[in-house]
Amino acid sequence: MVSNDQRRRQLAREKFLRQQQRRESARRKARTRNTVIASALAVVVVAGAGAFAAGAFDGKEKKDSAASKPSASPSKAADPCKKPAAGKVKSLSWKKEPALTVDKAADYTMNLATTCGDIGVDLKTKEAPHTVNSFDFLAGKGFFDHTKCHRLTTNGIYVLQCGDPKGTGAGGPGYTIPDENLKDKSLKGNVYPAGTIAMANTGQKHTGGSQFFLVYQDSQLPPSYTPFGTISDSGMKVLKKIAAAGESTGQGDGAPNATVVIDKATVKKS
Repeated sequence: MVSNDQRRRQLAREKFLRQQQRRESARRKARTRNTVIASALAVVVVAGAGAFAAGAFDGKEKKDSAASKPSASPSKAADPCKKPAAGKVKSLSWKKEPALTVDKAADYTMNLATTCGDIGVDLKTKEAPHTVNSFDFLAGKGFFDHTKCHRLTTNGIYVLQCGDPKGTGAGGPGYTIPDENLKDKSLKGNVYPAGTIAMANTGQKHTGGSQFFLVYQDSQLPPSYTPFGTISDSGMKVLKKIAAAGESTGQGDGAPNATVVIDKATVKKS
């Protein structure tokens, strides 16, 4: 007999996949619309290739089961974070993935200096070289600076999603990167363990862009999202502080109540 908890997780995963499909459909329509406008105005329009994370993370979906009903009112917790640093998001886009220049044999770390505290990450360069290389490139260009972490999930799947310059879940760098490291030894029983940082995608293969998610509590997901690093202990404390403030809808899936902005992202070779 399926337990309530198992059923809830199953519904969360199904929700994830439906949202990915809707996201991809919406992006195709947007690209078509932009192409028509561009032709009329003789302007080149570069479509962003930003993918969304982990299937179940697109927040516009129908309430089609008892499990999707609000279980609590939106959290009223005080914002635990500081005001963002002065500056604005850069409008950047590229047509293709950057050349692979990272040293696969070397160790790399990433630091996300956020309004809520620093989140350090040990990157898995050997296992996910294209992903680490892309983050090294984008961070060096200031792509992530001043961007909001636009999504927090607190029911069934426990992640903070970031990396979208638009802050809507639809932005990206203009290119995609291949899936990597999907057989990582840390992914046991289709669970992304707490402390994992992984790529978002559209639900299709090799559609990762710049969006990523940070797992603050074990989350059951299919192994379809490139795990490319491990979050530091101090970074986990920051994530849990953000999660404790709740999300805006009260349904377990929405914008974080905390003002989570990446003031500066840096990648360094150890």
